[in-house]
Amino acid sequence: MRYVFTPADVASLPVVGSPERFPVHRIYCVGRNYEEHAKEMGFTGREPPFFFLKPADALLPVEAGTTGEMPYPTLTSNLHHEIELVVAIGKAGKNIRAADAAEYIYGYALGLDMTRRDLQNEMKKQGRPWCIGKAFEHSAPIGPITPVAQAGDVENAAIALQVNGVDRQRSTVAQLIWNIAETIEHLSAAWELQPGDLIMTGTPEGVSAVVRGDLLEGTVDGLTPLSVRIV
Repeated sequence: MRYVFTPADVASLPVVGSPERFPVHRIYCVGRNYEEHAKEMGFTGREPPFFFLKPADALLPVEAGTTGEMPYPTLTSNLHHEIELVVAIGKAGKNIRAADAAEYIYGYALGLDMTRRDLQNEMKKQGRPWCIGKAFEHSAPIGPITPVAQAGDVENAAIALQVNGVDRQRSTVAQLIWNIAETIEHLSAAWELQPGDLIMTGTPEGVSAVVRGDLLEGTVDGLTPLSVRIV
């Protein structure tokens, strides 16, 4: 097949213990999926889950043992960090029951949903889509994927983010309002999930702004840590 120009490379992530890479299809994100984060954003209760997407080329892959560099984006003066557990989907499925969700998971990774908060908030005020706040270049730094068999008890793992060595976010995956299986059930009712899909499952409380030079270090027990510097 011939194209009018050379296609972009396939977005992909490293896989722990393998020379092969995980090709990324779509990046789904779950909004306000930790209760305390929902409260700090002005909401309460177990609201029905909602989703937004980042394009695959918003991915900023970070190799194990390295520090990724994220350019500070344009048009904002209020760039926020959101540390998240990322679920990597390994096979196609639609209308997946929560009880069957584990069959579709390839592995897990640690990611950051970086957000131009000022732009997002302005779009909310105007009742407009807020893709400009979420779906920009390099807005999804994500580390290596750990296959399920090597990941341990992810459902109850501690999740944390430090900025310049100081705690900003700290919780456990068990605090998700909609757990991993429930999220897959809801998401697959709206979209047919495909191998290569990533699900960013939501962020705990403590989101705040970062500036150029800041070092963001995230952890989820059992997974490869994530290190990103804003440049």
